[in-house]
Amino acid sequence: MDLLTEPFAQSIARRALGEVLILGSICGPIGVWILLYRQSYAAESIAHGMLPGLVLAALIGVPLVIGAGVGVAAAALLIAFVARDERIGSELAVAVVVTGLLGLGGLLALAPATPARLGDLLFGDLLGLSAVDLAVTAVLAAAGLAVILVAHRPLLLVGFDRASAPALGARPGRIDVVLIAVCAATVTAGAQALGSLLVVALLIAPAACALKLSARLAPALLLAAGLAALSGVAGLYLSHYGSIAAGAAVALVALVAFALSLFVRDPTGVMRTRRPGPAREFSR
Repeated sequence: MDLLTEPFAQSIARRALGEVLILGSICGPIGVWILLYRQSYAAESIAHGMLPGLVLAALIGVPLVIGAGVGVAAAALLIAFVARDERIGSELAVAVVVTGLLGLGGLLALAPATPARLGDLLFGDLLGLSAVDLAVTAVLAAAGLAVILVAHRPLLLVGFDRASAPALGARPGRIDVVLIAVCAATVTAGAQALGSLLVVALLIAPAACALKLSARLAPALLLAAGLAALSGVAGLYLSHYGSIAAGAAVALVALVAFALSLFVRDPTGVMRTRRPGPAREFSR
């Protein structure tokens, strides 16, 4: 029994446990929708693009979650501005802007006045969270879950028949914006714990694993949340007994779970098909 309770004997470890459980509850379901809408690249880009915001927050001494939010918003606005040029397009705009922001964040992080180490900004500090950090994560996660619950029907309509969705009262453009906004909030929520790089692993890997195991949407959403939370808990055990960084351990467990799921037949077709747009093979 001591083997199960020992890793959480200290308050910092218990806060880390609460953090991964909260993040799992939002990262899993959002990840499923992100994959169904073929927006995994956008999610990764959002996470990488917020690095300058994280560094600036560390420089001026404000909470990192505020810097993450500002960084995400700035990245989105820059991408939208650059993508207005039809000769460039959205994919090239994302590549150029995110690469530039990642480089800018790296330069700022190496400045002598930066109090936070670059590694903490890239990979997070899961065992360094305060009670306030945990509360902020809970608020962002609750808001994200509330939005996807309210928007569940339009998400379904656009996801499974984008062409007919407007006739049924769902506007694809607005739903796309809502999904990316919730994704940005989720990435922001996990920024301080997992950093701008590893948060994507908890967002995408459990969702991909769930879609490999379930052919129905509701079970996939619940399974993704459970797998994300379980990856977080298992990662904390691995970190404690293996003496490795907690954030990296969480990401590693999530990726190993997905690797194992590759040996399971995909019942949805979502992970196989290469055509653009959400997979219609998925059962509601």
